[in-house]
Amino acid sequence: MKKKEINIVLDIETTGLDYRREKIIEFAAVKLVNGKITEEYETLINPEQEIRHSSIKIHGITQDMVEDAPTLKEVMPTILEFIGDYPIIGHNVIFDYSFLNQASLALYEKPVENHRIDSQHMFRDVFPEEFSHGLESLMRRFKVEVTTRHRAMADTKGLALAYPKLKKLYNEKFKWQLSQIENINYLFERYLRIQQAVQTLQAELGDIKSVFKFYFEEGGKNIESTTGESLIYQTKPVYSYDVEQLRDVLEEIGAFERAVKLNNGLIDRMIDGTSLDESIKQKLSLARTQMSESKSVNIQKPDRGGFVPGNNGN
Repeated sequence: MKKKEINIVLDIETTGLDYRREKIIEFAAVKLVNGKITEEYETLINPEQEIRHSSIKIHGITQDMVEDAPTLKEVMPTILEFIGDYPIIGHNVIFDYSFLNQASLALYEKPVENHRIDSQHMFRDVFPEEFSHGLESLMRRFKVEVTTRHRAMADTKGLALAYPKLKKLYNEKFKWQLSQIENINYLFERYLRIQQAVQTLQAELGDIKSVFKFYFEEGGKNIESTTGESLIYQTKPVYSYDVEQLRDVLEEIGAFERAVKLNNGLIDRMIDGTSLDESIKQKLSLARTQMSESKSVNIQKPDRGGFVPGNNGN
């Protein structure tokens, strides 16, 4: 008899983006048993604070709509009971998890420890060529239609319907990857050939585009190909901004963190380096909010003028 696979697909809407300051205003989840929806739960939540206008533009939930809704303290027991200890699935699940975990810590001083499955990561892994890896693109890829978007239950059901198909392809890719391990030496050689071809083609494209630019700067007109594509020349001004002058208005509309991207690598190097006092390093370290692991495969070029490790000259 086939073992039951139970997952919880969920989505939340919030007053803003920062889980440390903003609050949940809508929660929706479905129980997925062997790829089929068997139970569902949704609720609006009174955040007991203002909903940012930038968030209202996305999900359409206004202050009036949540005024008579239960508070998070009232509904959190039901939320935790529904998700149980099952794995939780979300599209960029770290967002939903961060808010739920923060709520659990604030109310009960205990974290949410459910295993997390990120369908956005899976989607990006299976279809890296997609222009966007948002939920809308995922549903369009698997022909899932919902009547409403950016409301918690509509997005939850859309993901729940797409996820089994995505998981099947994800697992198939994993099996293929596993089967190719024994061919790793050949694949490395093949990769280098493809990489060289791509670099050559990119150089050729850049060379041709430089002629296009020169053509327009010499007064050339737009060109249309026989298949309908147009070659055009555009210019636009590029500005620099004073961050401190923008800070207040960006924070007011909830866009500061998106507009001003922190150079995390620079901060890491400052903490790990030797040029700063330990007290400053400690202050920088205390600002860390999450830790993730970066994994990458790099190709080290051989030293053509000397000994290459592993090369016996044959």
